[in-house]
Amino acid sequence: MIGDDTPAIFRDPLPEAVDVAVIGAGIAGTATAWFLARAGVSVLLCEKGRVAGEQSSRNWGWVRQQGRDEAELPIMMEANRLWRGLAEQTGEPGLAFTPSGCVHVASDRQKLAKFEAWCETAGRHQLDTRMLTRNEVGELLPGVAGDWIGGMATPSDGRSEPGLAVPALARAAHRSGVAIVEYCAVRTLDLEGGRLAGIVTERGRVRCGSAVLAGGAWSGHFADNAGFGLPQLLVRATVMRTGPAAHVVRPNVSLGGLALRRRDDGGYTVATGLVDHFIGPPSFRHAWRFRRLLKQSARELRLLPAAPRDYPGAWGRARRWTGDQESPFERVRVLDPAPSPAAVRRIRARLPQQVPALADAGLAGAWAGMIDVTPDAVPVLGASDAIPGLWIATGFSGHGFGIGPAVGRITADLVRGRPPGHDLGRFRPGRFFDGSAIVPGPY
Repeated sequence: MIGDDTPAIFRDPLPEAVDVAVIGAGIAGTATAWFLARAGVSVLLCEKGRVAGEQSSRNWGWVRQQGRDEAELPIMMEANRLWRGLAEQTGEPGLAFTPSGCVHVASDRQKLAKFEAWCETAGRHQLDTRMLTRNEVGELLPGVAGDWIGGMATPSDGRSEPGLAVPALARAAHRSGVAIVEYCAVRTLDLEGGRLAGIVTERGRVRCGSAVLAGGAWSGHFADNAGFGLPQLLVRATVMRTGPAAHVVRPNVSLGGLALRRRDDGGYTVATGLVDHFIGPPSFRHAWRFRRLLKQSARELRLLPAAPRDYPGAWGRARRWTGDQESPFERVRVLDPAPSPAAVRRIRARLPQQVPALADAGLAGAWAGMIDVTPDAVPVLGASDAIPGLWIATGFSGHGFGIGPAVGRITADLVRGRPPGHDLGRFRPGRFFDGSAIVPGPY
């Protein structure tokens, strides 16, 4: 996890003009900048706080194809292939990919039926997912307890270390010619005749023909001020880590209310499905669009009365400002929410029960991140309908780390006027306003 309590690494001078400005240095923005620079495009990557300071360093670290929305799956399969070569391509060991596999288990027929349905999806895409019998679950997960009736496994899935991977990719992008400026918020867009002409940062204006909004949890707030709609709500997700432990659980595993992955430091990252949404003005403004997702997520979602001051979506937060005024992005450089006490209690109770082999490892730390969620829990990816020259890559709904490299490749090609190589119709920015049905993804 990366915070704002250490000095900035990237302090390039702000250029007067570039071909493309990328707003936000999480994995989507950083990967986009890297692919653009490799294609000979001049790029500025602006980050209000730290590279990967928010969810891109706070996630589970899974590189998961299993369980994806079917429209997202081909992109994720490309991302899996890209992950396998990133460390060698960039010369950055922090981008190492471990092909650990991924396993979801079921304790009832209803969940098992969902897995069976998803395996049919995997089969249509020639993915190596297969169903597991009760005995096979026991053989794959000898350190896990529970009355599991079956499951599914995807051996080609894997993991990487979020806190290492995105800064490593940023270093590679920097060596490729990307100008990277941390602690430099983009306040708004510079428009001429309704078309993008540049960006306005807290340090001044930069001319550019194209810009990419990859602001994660802040993207909806940025869009509101820029005058276009981007429905987005945030949830707080809590994660913990164990101390060093024997390698008793090898794949990434979801046990239903508890998820684990092996860490490179010898411990495990442990999470639970419980998330929190802080109620604020966007909650009411977007409630109708989110109604199906809220119903689908009701068992694992807690509604809390108010977000901390100055967080996106908080009561009393300014919705409009100019390029000459201090923006909300300068008042909170890095979103660093306190872990949920309820989630911590759940993990402490469930870990020794469900994974008795880790009972003595101890829980060594906890953190939380704010996940940007769309009404259908799949990304917004494509050209803005409102502002020519603006491209959007956000709303990854907790699934962004694994898919990030392919999103970067796709966005870079879109900006360059090249075909993306995938059907992006499900992800078009205008889908929430054109009367399309909002159908949440499977997980």
